[in-house]
Amino acid sequence: MGWSEWDAYGITVTEAEFRANAAVLATLKEYGWEYALTDAGWYMGNPAAKDIESKGYVLDGAGRLTPAANRFPSAADGVGFKPLADWLHARGLKFGIHVMPGIPRQAVVGNLPIAGSSFHAAEAADTTQTCSWDSEFFVARDNAAGQAYYDAMIQLYAQWGVDYIKLGCVSDHPAHPSEIRQIGEAIAKDGRPIVLSLSPGPPAAEVLELAGKYARAWRFSEEHWDFWTPAAGQTGHMVGLREDFDLFAKWTPYAKPGHWVDGDVLPGGWLGPHPAWGEARETRETEDERRTEFALWAMARSPLLLGANLTKLDDFTRSLMTNKEVIEIDQKAWESHPVEGLPAGFENARVWESQTEKSGAHPYFAFFNLDDKPATLHVRWAELGLDGTHGARSVWDGKRVAASPSIEILLPAHGSAIYRVE
Repeated sequence: MGWSEWDAYGITVTEAEFRANAAVLATLKEYGWEYALTDAGWYMGNPAAKDIESKGYVLDGAGRLTPAANRFPSAADGVGFKPLADWLHARGLKFGIHVMPGIPRQAVVGNLPIAGSSFHAAEAADTTQTCSWDSEFFVARDNAAGQAYYDAMIQLYAQWGVDYIKLGCVSDHPAHPSEIRQIGEAIAKDGRPIVLSLSPGPPAAEVLELAGKYARAWRFSEEHWDFWTPAAGQTGHMVGLREDFDLFAKWTPYAKPGHWVDGDVLPGGWLGPHPAWGEARETRETEDERRTEFALWAMARSPLLLGANLTKLDDFTRSLMTNKEVIEIDQKAWESHPVEGLPAGFENARVWESQTEKSGAHPYFAFFNLDDKPATLHVRWAELGLDGTHGARSVWDGKRVAASPSIEILLPAHGSAIYRVE
């Protein structure tokens, strides 16, 4: 649980902006929000440059990405992100960074030495392959030199105090799953407890196998943004909330304790001043859609990462971030799944069940209306797998439903409700 700057700042975030948002995040620590993540671009001196070669990737003498000191002044004099990480840790927060897999092109061109080894960058890089959307990184060879580079990279970031690494480009075509293993082994070798999160998806079969072994979270899609369905003719790397229902249903069965499916950052609130997609804006999602989004992520046990500019945190976003019971479902459920075999009338609806108690008593059921108009959903508890009559309590507003063999719910377009069975 935490905050990522990507949806509000893209690759442009500065240290002052990052600290201002993290200071707000610290006020929400009691609800479980603790990770502050800087996404791609923290190593670029000129992120606004139009061509990738002019963005000014910053490396240390061993070819490892380091913060651009013109944007992160506390990183000057070669100390990297340690001062920023120390500042976050002093406030009870944890620090995350986005890392590209592979060997930076600049390191290979200069054939820089790999720290702690006798190898050089050219020995670690496969110069015939790059990430399809960032050609400044050559694929790391699955050899001793490649492993030495990742060992040195993780050692440096662990010394800074990094707690979370979002590894990009893992589902590129073709995928390079050996790099997941190499980084996972480097983290294990170093010993610092660092969360490894893989993005983007969907994962190829060989990536999924390694994700379940080395990663704590893995994305099942390209970027999730603030719309219900794509605009007419829109294609590409973005997915909307409607599509996420099908994606969570498809990929959740592959989750297991300690290795979770990730629906991506929640694009609510104010997305600005420089969102990674589109112009600065208030989220395009309605409040009903945002409540539905938060409920789906919680019921599916996805990581909860807010994308809003927290310095402009609105009351509705805060109400979601401080709903302890919904957060508890996300963090403590030991089992969750979409309910199959629903009766007639649920063609444009979905139901999820989550269990937070090992006894199986008092399960949670979330009801989702996927239709573009209000809908009344009626279902017998027996059709949801429960015998007898039951009452229920609404998680959102606390209202109770009297004991009955069935439950009936009126939902707005794209709306949702969560009930705890009593």
